[in-house]
Amino acid sequence: MRRPASAARAAEAPWGEQRRPRQAGARSRDEIGWVKAHGGAGASTLTELLGGIDVGARWPEPARGEPRRIVLVGRTSAQGLTSVSQALGALNDGKAPQGLELVAVVLVADTPGRLPLSLLRRIRIIRSAAHVHRVPWIPAWRVGGRPRALPRQLSTLAHLLGTDLRSEESSS
Repeated sequence: MRRPASAARAAEAPWGEQRRPRQAGARSRDEIGWVKAHGGAGASTLTELLGGIDVGARWPEPARGEPRRIVLVGRTSAQGLTSVSQALGALNDGKAPQGLELVAVVLVADTPGRLPLSLLRRIRIIRSAAHVHRVPWIPAWRVGGRPRALPRQLSTLAHLLGTDLRSEESSS
């Protein structure tokens, strides 16, 4: 059975990514809201490590008690960077609730090694619109494990967000 067009639009985020059901409101409007630009971006993993609220592929609504400070998360693949660009465009075009503060865009490596020049150019463009923080490839995450040591980039991100990295014991 086909859904009506209006129901189909309501099921999509403003930049075309499928929405997931709304979660309960944040514990504090000042917590970080992790917004994924696309599926598999890494927002859930970063929420586990750094705290905050994983709001999925939608803008949080500060008027409803959800976080006003957001981090947009995407992968460094061509599709991931396109999704990040679309989300930034939607945010800049006023297609997000009033009062949101974009703290950073976090780009999580989609594969080990250097990025091709074409992707680096796209990141440079995104960097012209927002503060960009890159997280390197972490092999253990691919198989659902935990790395023995976290890269310094995650400590730097924690400092930027004003949070602490959660210890491996407390997040297990």
